[in-house]
Amino acid sequence: MGKPMIAIDNVQPLSPESLFELLKTEFPAYVNEQLGSNLAVEFAHVADIVNISFPEIIDGNAYTITVGDNNIEIIDHTTDGTYNTELLEQHLMEFLTLKAG
Repeated sequence: MGKPMIAIDNVQPLSPESLFELLKTEFPAYVNEQLGSNLAVEFAHVADIVNISFPEIIDGNAYTITVGDNNIEIIDHTTDGTYNTELLEQHLMEFLTLKAG
């Protein structure tokens, strides 16, 4: 279940807490600007895991981000045919690469 995991080098390195704050404060505006939309984005943070969901368009958790010392791993929980998940994932990757790299 789910798509393959994607890893991004955590060059900064960002802690789970700092990534959570960055995502909460900057990612919704970033993704909505990229998509020309006004999606609600929700985040949950426990230990080294940050979950991202888009409750209006995707049921349940969309992405799980695990923050490690050397990299940030993203697991995609979206199913094909739900909204435009490829674009959401692309913008999430760009955002994380921008912030962690």
